Amino acid sequence: MTKDQFRLAMGITADAAEAWYLPITYAMKEFGIDTPKRQAMFLAQIGHESGSLTCQTESLYYKDPVRIAQIFKTGFDLNKNAKVDPEEVEFAKGYTRNSVKLANRAYANRNGNGDEASGDGYRYRGRGPMQTTGKANYRDTGAGIGLDLVTNPDRLSDPYAGARAAAWFWKSRNLNACADMDDMNRCTRLINGALTGIDDRMARWKKTKSVLLA
Repeated sequence: MTKDQFRLAMGITADAAEAWYLPITYAMKEFGIDTPKRQAMFLAQIGHESGSLTCQTESLYYKDPVRIAQIFKTGFDLNKNAKVDPEEVEFAKGYTRNSVKLANRAYANRNGNGDEASGDGYRYRGRGPMQTTGKANYRDTGAGIGLDLVTNPDRLSDPYAGARAAAWFWKSRNLNACADMDDMNRCTRLINGALTGIDDRMARWKKTKSVLLA
């Protein structure tokens, strides 16, 4: 894959391609993402997760309490009925325009994080091209790429560390098999747990395939 192919496949600027081409290509080589089909799927997925490589650290800055209650059900579905109720929207108003407070609520007691007061939700919020999230995932990813990400989670915002983390995650979930079978839905579920953003992922995949498989 050339730098121009990478830029076109990802739909990014020349400057962004300059910053990310080597980290991404080195990481793909290290972790066996080694065919055009695999690379097309990988680039489509990290493109969605990172907003075309523009988001290396999740902000969690939201102005709309309804949106908060819709997205972060674990922390805001107070009666566990899988619906957004008026009282939950009212509760979510206390978390608008405050990234730290929202992250600590939304990600509390999940993926190895402590409770809301621990600060783990914000400390281990999404970072890197695959938006690694949660203390346990930081620990496991760090072990996989030889970095202490629990002590220094900001390392994942570095392009080389972030790219390696994304590629390690890909290999750890055997996502090459999904790419080989053209199974975007299964790949997305293994990354996200659901089909969140599937239309955008599909559109990105169509584009990456048009460049890399032409």
